[in-house]
Amino acid sequence: MKKLIFGLIILAFALPVFAQPISKENSSDMYYINVPVEKVYPSGKGYIIQYRKGVNSLGTVGFPNEWFTEAGGKAELIKLPPGKNWPSMSVFYKNGEFTHVRLYIHRVKGHETWGLIPQTVDVSRWFNDPDNIKIEF
Repeated sequence: MKKLIFGLIILAFALPVFAQPISKENSSDMYYINVPVEKVYPSGKGYIIQYRKGVNSLGTVGFPNEWFTEAGGKAELIKLPPGKNWPSMSVFYKNGEFTHVRLYIHRVKGHETWGLIPQTVDVSRWFNDPDNIKIEF
């Protein structure tokens, strides 16, 4: 029994020697930033998201509907499971450039994070240039 335990300890210390080293080919330049979402405003053109960008400031960004419907689009809408989870937004970058976003939203549209925009309000300023989304943190 002592030999078995001693062998396992030696194996535990020797195993990292054979681990695959991190090289340029194995590393990824992809990273993400996760921020809490304060309000989600659905509109005819897409979703307008108000998010926390600092201690006392909010940022606003619009994601067009086309991003959510295309296969392999730039945005994904994920409904949170029932509970006390707060909505958030994960913004993914590769080599410092925006690649896609995931919105984790509350499944019940009566939740306090869902908002309404009157139909008379012009929301086109949030969807001017869908290829150049600027998300500030």
